[in-house]
Amino acid sequence: MAVVLAIDAGTTSVRTIAVDQDGMVVDSAQQEFTQHFPRPGLVEHDAVEIWEAVAGTLAAVRGRLDDAGTSIAAVGITDQRETIVAWNADTGLPLHRAIVWQDRRTTSRCEALQDQGHLGLVRRTTGLVLDPYFSASKIEWLLADGGVEAGTPLRLGTIDSWLLWNLTGGRVHATEPSNASRTMLFDLATGAWSEEMCSLFGVPMGSLPEIRPSSGRFGVTCDGGPLPPGTPVSGIAGDQQAALFGQACFEAGEAKNTYGTGSFLLANMGSELPDPVDGLLTTVAWALAEGEPLTYALEGSIFATGATIQWLRDGLEIIDSAAEVGLLAASVADTGGVYLVPAFAGLGSPWWDPRARGTIVGLTRGSGRAHLARAAVEAMAFQTRDVIDAVGRGGGPAITHLRVDGGASVMDLLLELQADLLDMPVTRSAVQETTALGAAWLAGLGEGFWSSTGELADLWNADTTFRPTQDRQAAEASYDRWLAAVERSLEWEQAD
Repeated sequence: MAVVLAIDAGTTSVRTIAVDQDGMVVDSAQQEFTQHFPRPGLVEHDAVEIWEAVAGTLAAVRGRLDDAGTSIAAVGITDQRETIVAWNADTGLPLHRAIVWQDRRTTSRCEALQDQGHLGLVRRTTGLVLDPYFSASKIEWLLADGGVEAGTPLRLGTIDSWLLWNLTGGRVHATEPSNASRTMLFDLATGAWSEEMCSLFGVPMGSLPEIRPSSGRFGVTCDGGPLPPGTPVSGIAGDQQAALFGQACFEAGEAKNTYGTGSFLLANMGSELPDPVDGLLTTVAWALAEGEPLTYALEGSIFATGATIQWLRDGLEIIDSAAEVGLLAASVADTGGVYLVPAFAGLGSPWWDPRARGTIVGLTRGSGRAHLARAAVEAMAFQTRDVIDAVGRGGGPAITHLRVDGGASVMDLLLELQADLLDMPVTRSAVQETTALGAAWLAGLGEGFWSSTGELADLWNADTTFRPTQDRQAAEASYDRWLAAVERSLEWEQAD
């Protein structure tokens, strides 16, 4: 028997899964790593610790596979995308902690670039917005203020590039379009690094990784690593694009939403580059082979969903564990008029306001912790509606059905609310590890373990489909109140 491994290098932990020919997850291991918060608004990771966590989970899974006589056909990688690592090509050591996608240290720089009139260029070239969420301004900061000495043999990359470098013993410095398209340095039309964007941010193009297709052999593992030497590394995608692939959303108009630390809704737009849509990002979903056209997607990035539940637990201490929130929220029929806008680090799609701040409105003496818990759950559904409405305004393929995954998707209440707000069916995947599954599928396709996306679509299974039941007038009235609450949170923090 043979399996494909997938490394899922997330924001707070690393997970490795093993997937068999039938698309079933047959083994897994997970390891958390340290979050560093040097100052408010700054979020960093130790890239060496991330690699050590990856190596540990790979070794654990490999050991059990060896005991069972199971071979490894290929390995895939999926990662937290915009997080950036700079390292020394000679020593292989990081030059600074990785700057995480949540980090806001370059807010003022992004605002200055917008004031200087660069937003149009950024939107046309990269499909993104001028926000510290993306990699370019983080790289600019690293090179100017991160202690990188002139003359250092510099390598830059998102987490996938860093892991690929280590898996191959420093022989391969590469990435693929879904990750590259999140750096703000990638030209969506040409599928290559943009000289204009690299010049704007002062990024040396020679330090960036080579861009290859998402599926296909990047290299093989080295001697002395956690996997048998010569194991093909044959699939890479950013976490949300990997989840879109793992949800078998292979056709234009198919969409998925992942409820994780944040929520990320991606809609497959096919091989024609879509026009920019206000409030949304245009990104690359994947490139399946050399010479084939890119598959594009529209994305809505929501910064705080699962993070809101963590705040209820760790900040307010009104629940002891994240698992409690669904039961607590379901213990009341509604929020009692309470609305929670979780703009802890600004608002993402479709607002893109880094100075928005969290807001709770509608409190009365009768408001209790159950009402606040339900408001937190409803906020997840409201923010997804914000994004779906923005996709609809773009005039592309219509979304009529949403596939969902991620930790919070286990809450039936959330998915019932979501179906009501969207007025469309919402289907929960039978496999929750869709991000890692997508990376495994890409790697397996690259090595012929699976023959086609059609074969993969046949492997995908639904758990439960939730259909709208709420009166439309009531659903729309509730959503209108949500929009009023959002207005109160916008531009709350004053500029320096």
